[in-house]
Amino acid sequence: MRAALLTAWRAPLEIAEVPDPACPADGVVIEVLACGICRSDWHAWTGADPDVRLPHIPGHEFCGTVVAAGPAVTRWRPGDRVIAPFILACGRCPSCAAGEQTTCPDQILPGFTRPGAFAERLAVPRADANLARLPDGLDPAIAAALGCRVTTAWHALTGRAALAPGEWLAVFGTGGVGLSAMLLARAIGARVVVVDVVAEKLAHARALGAEAAVDARACDPAAAVREITGGGAHVALEALGIPETAAAALRSLRRLGRMVQVGMPAGEHVTMSLPWDAVYSGQLAVFGTRGMPAWRYPALLALIAAGRVDLSPLVARRVALSAASAELAAFDRPAPPGIAVIADFRG
Repeated sequence: MRAALLTAWRAPLEIAEVPDPACPADGVVIEVLACGICRSDWHAWTGADPDVRLPHIPGHEFCGTVVAAGPAVTRWRPGDRVIAPFILACGRCPSCAAGEQTTCPDQILPGFTRPGAFAERLAVPRADANLARLPDGLDPAIAAALGCRVTTAWHALTGRAALAPGEWLAVFGTGGVGLSAMLLARAIGARVVVVDVVAEKLAHARALGAEAAVDARACDPAAAVREITGGGAHVALEALGIPETAAAALRSLRRLGRMVQVGMPAGEHVTMSLPWDAVYSGQLAVFGTRGMPAWRYPALLALIAAGRVDLSPLVARRVALSAASAELAAFDRPAPPGIAVIADFRG
C-alpha cells in the first residue's frame, strides 16, 4: 500500500510503498477514505511527542471502509463504513466500564503509538469497543474532521465544561478545534466570541456565526472578552496549548466560570506560568480534556444527521497524500482557516 513515512523530524514525509497491515484478532483493517491533518500530527512531525518512534506513519483523524475483520470481532464486517476515536480504549478496565475510555490506562493511539492513517489501509484493534458506524451519505472528508477536532470540542463543551444554552463561550484559537467548538456551541444555543491573531480566521468565524471576534494583536483579549460578554465568559476554551492564550482564557472568565484546556501543551510549553490569582479570586473551575469516549459518537452523529449543525465549512482543503508535508509545515506559522483533509491516497 502507499503511505507517507516520517523518517526524520521536520523533514518532508517520504511517500513509499509499504506492506499492508495485518488484521488484529480483535480488530479490523480499513481502507482509509479520508484522514485529517491536525496540529497534533505537527507535534509528532516536529519530534515533540515522546510516543513517536521513527520511521512512522502519522495520521489519527480517519474514517474508512472495513475490508477485513478478525475472528474475535462480532459487530463489524467487510463493507461497513466506520470511524473511531484516536484513543482506542481496552473496553475492559474500570475506566472503560465507567464510560471514561479517554482515561484508559492501556490506550492505543493510531498515528502516535501505532502506525497511522496517512496510508491507504489501517489496522484498527479493539474494533468492537471503539468503532462507530458512519451515517449514510456523510461525506468522508467531514467524517475525518470529526476524528479529533470536532469530537474533542464536543466532549470539552458537553462532557467537561457543561456549556448551557444562553451562556457565553470564549474560544481562544480558531483553528480546527476552535472553529469546531464555535459551530457546536452555536448548535447548543450558546453565544460565542472568538479570539485569534489572524484577521482571516476571525472573519471566517464571524461569517460562520460567531457573535463577536477579538484580534489579540490589537488589545488585551481578556479585557475585550469581559467587555463584550458583560462581565466575562461563562466558559473559555483554550485551543493552542501555549501560555499566552491559556492565561488570557482564565482572565476572560466571569466569577465561577469554567475553563477547559483543549490545546495540547508540548515541548517548551509543557510547564506554564499561569494567573492562579484569577482562579482563586474568581473561584474558577479548570478542566483538562483529551479526545472523546467512543460511546458518545452516536449523539454527535445524530446532531449532524438532524441538520442541527453544518460542519462542511470546516473542510477548507482536500489534498493528496503527497501534499501532507506542506500542510504539516504550515502549522509552523498561523495557518489559514479551515481543516486540510487527505482525500486522495494515490496522488
